[in-house]
Amino acid sequence: MSFFDKGRDHVLALFRIVFGFLFLCHGASRLFGLFGGKVVAFGVWPSWWASVIQLVGGAAVMLGIGTRVAAMLCSGSMAFAYFTSHQPDGLLPIQNGGEAATLFCFGFLLIAFAGDGRWSLGPLLRRDPARTPARAAS
Repeated sequence: MSFFDKGRDHVLALFRIVFGFLFLCHGASRLFGLFGGKVVAFGVWPSWWASVIQLVGGAAVMLGIGTRVAAMLCSGSMAFAYFTSHQPDGLLPIQNGGEAATLFCFGFLLIAFAGDGRWSLGPLLRRDPARTPARAAS
């Protein structure tokens, strides 16, 4: 087993946490004006809704709660953003300013397939009958 194989689970968990945090920050900047962002008006389609997905989805992925579903939703929202906001301005992400949308889309797709992994709160919230003590027979 190589050095890279030993660290795989830890690095994937770190990737999930940092990636979710960065997405959460995007949502917080647009919803609350944090980090120098401009606030999007309540309910405006699609900007406000995308910001909610970024905030809630980023937090869920970062914490490892409902990770696969949240990551797929985040990935899809970034694909939507790319094709509606960036792609009309040029074919390639480098031409149309869509590098971040592309990276977030494929990063969240990876997380959706990798799952929550280590350091996640998901397993603590799931009720797993195999891990609970058996009830005594009456």
